[in-house]
Amino acid sequence: MSITGRFLEFSVRTPDILESLHFYKTLGFVELEIGDVWTHKYAVVSDGELNIGLHDRVFDAPAMTFVQQDLAKHARSMTDHGFDFSFLRLDEDVFNELGFPDRDGHMVTMLEARTFNVSEEAEKDSLCGSWFELTLPVRDALRAARFWAPIAPTLLQLREEPTTHMRFEADGMPLGLSESIAVTAPSLCFKCQDRRGLMGHLEQRGLDFEKFPGFEGAFVAITAPEGTTLYVFEEDFLGEPYEVDESGDVSDFPA
Repeated sequence: MSITGRFLEFSVRTPDILESLHFYKTLGFVELEIGDVWTHKYAVVSDGELNIGLHDRVFDAPAMTFVQQDLAKHARSMTDHGFDFSFLRLDEDVFNELGFPDRDGHMVTMLEARTFNVSEEAEKDSLCGSWFELTLPVRDALRAARFWAPIAPTLLQLREEPTTHMRFEADGMPLGLSESIAVTAPSLCFKCQDRRGLMGHLEQRGLDFEKFPGFEGAFVAITAPEGTTLYVFEEDFLGEPYEVDESGDVSDFPA
C-alpha cells in the first residue's frame, strides 16, 4: 500500500480564484465539477493528467495532495513509523486531513476522499503540452531522495550534471528533485510540440511570461496570477531511465 495514497492535485492558494481560473482556462485547462467538502472558495482545473486545486484560504501552500482511504487508521501507522505531522484533523465529524513537510519544507497533504469529479472533457493536453513533472527545488537531491524514496519508491530517471536532478513516480505524480538555482518554488513542467503557437497565444492574451528562464533549457516560464510557475520545454531534459529495486533503497545512489 502506498504511504500517501493516490495523487489528487497540486494545491495552491489563490486570493482571486476567478483570476487564476481565467488564466488556466485561457491556456486550455478544463474546469472540473467540485464536491461540497470545503467551506472556502475552491476550484479545480485539469488537463487530464494534472489537476490544480485553487483554494481561497490560508494554508501552507503549495502542497502536493493525495487521497488515502481510512486515513485515521493510516495516520496512526505513519506515526509509528516516525512521521511528524504539521497538522492533523481526524474526527468522525470532520473531513479528515493531515499534512507534513519534506526535508526542504515542501508540504504533503493527505485527504480521506476526493474533492472533485473527473471529466472526459479534460482528457487532453493544455496549450502548454504534456505535463511530465512537478519539480521541487532542493538543497541536496540525494538527501531529499532518502526522504521521498519510501513515498515514491520508483526512481524513473537520474542525472548528475550540470546539476543533480532525480525523478520519481509518486503514485500518479512524476516528482522531480532539482538542485538548479533557477527553480525557487514547486513548479510544473510541460513538453510542448507547438512552440510557435504557444508563444503567439501568450503574447496575444497578454499573459505573464519570461523567455528562456534558465531552467534546464525551458523556452518559456509562464507565471500564474497566484504565483505558480509553468515551465515549458520542447523536449524532456532528462536522459535514460535509471532503475532501482522496489524497496526504494537509495543507499547505493551515486553521491
